Amino acid sequence: MKKRLLSALVCAAMAASLLMGCGGGGSGTDGSESADGGKAAEIYMFISSPEYADAINELIAEYKTVAPNVTINYETTQNDYPTLLKAKLNSGDVPDIFASTSGKEIEVYKEYSYDLSGEDLMDTMLPAVADTMKDGNGEGVYGVAIKGNYFGMVYNKALFEQAGIEKAPETMDELADAVTKLEAAGITPFTGGFSEWWVFKHTFQHYASAAVDDYQEFAAAMEKGEDSLANYPEMSDNFFDLIDLVAEKGDAKPLEADLSAEIAAFASGQAAMVLGQGAWIEADVLAIDPNIEIGFAGYPVSDDAADAKVITGSDQALRVNKDSENLDAVLDFLNWWYTSDYGKAWFTDVAGVVPPITADVESEFEIIRQGNALVEEKGSATLGIIYSTDSFHTAFGEAMQSYVAGTSTKEETIKTIGEKWVEIDGSSAE
Repeated sequence: MKKRLLSALVCAAMAASLLMGCGGGGSGTDGSESADGGKAAEIYMFISSPEYADAINELIAEYKTVAPNVTINYETTQNDYPTLLKAKLNSGDVPDIFASTSGKEIEVYKEYSYDLSGEDLMDTMLPAVADTMKDGNGEGVYGVAIKGNYFGMVYNKALFEQAGIEKAPETMDELADAVTKLEAAGITPFTGGFSEWWVFKHTFQHYASAAVDDYQEFAAAMEKGEDSLANYPEMSDNFFDLIDLVAEKGDAKPLEADLSAEIAAFASGQAAMVLGQGAWIEADVLAIDPNIEIGFAGYPVSDDAADAKVITGSDQALRVNKDSENLDAVLDFLNWWYTSDYGKAWFTDVAGVVPPITADVESEFEIIRQGNALVEEKGSATLGIIYSTDSFHTAFGEAMQSYVAGTSTKEETIKTIGEKWVEIDGSSAE
């Protein structure tokens, strides 16, 4: 298993918040024949999730040995990705491969997307993953996943033991007790990563799942302005109580702590619990401290321990531009990724993620191993983030950042979230 530091650069070029893969942007092919008879092609891949930059670059490098005449220009960013993607689509500069949230956003970007349901990769894609890639009618498959995922609270077992905490807290009272014990032992309880808008969506979905029986129905009602967070104590009280607690008992400057700062604080033993993260951080944590004892659990979202469940599923989709000039080359690459021996092993051995494919492989990552056991024991909470767009989630995160900054009250923040849900996702459903 390869332990990787989170890259600051994808290759050599960096521009503002964008990380650019070797070769730059744009796509095209001169159609010239190579020595082995294959056509030269250039694929432009613009996706989010820069935490996988190293792993994807390894994937691209390996594919170069298979298809030496295919160049993959890889560009990644997290900040403001939905806005940047829409700007590219509106200008006609549609990437050959681009990313979106699965679920609701499959329909939003369907007009640009190729239906992959007839491709070889469908032989290995998990049916549950394929279901999140279908359109609003449950038809077609308009994306592939870099990963399945696990979302929950990541904690340091050794620091918990040092503070006299015997198990991960499952209720709000148990969480408060754990925080008290950690502080008494001189240990900072949390690192929150509040400068990242997506930390809030990852955390919020646990509270919403505990509050409602049908998350998709709840999201649809919010889009129409027919419901409010204020109607559910788990969302209007417990979620905000957690954010308050993390802001008070966590990073010295909570709104300046990003993903890299979270990973560094946790891996170096400066904080006992990590907010808004999951399986994707483990490789980078282990690169800093290979001996850290990682624990994984559901959030204590209520007074009922049964509600403390982890979440699993596939929340991100990679889409293929149906009008790509290099469609055959793109499909060849994705089919190789999902069906070749290297491609199938890449998910666990290089990226360290929950495989989105059928694979008879046991992960070496603790978060995945413990996540599997927790789902077996308690079941999984709903992967609710796929029922709203990333454009909404970005606005949601910004509203929560204002709350943390103290420029918006809880009531004002709840009102803003409700308005943004209607304004952004309500309009997209029309």
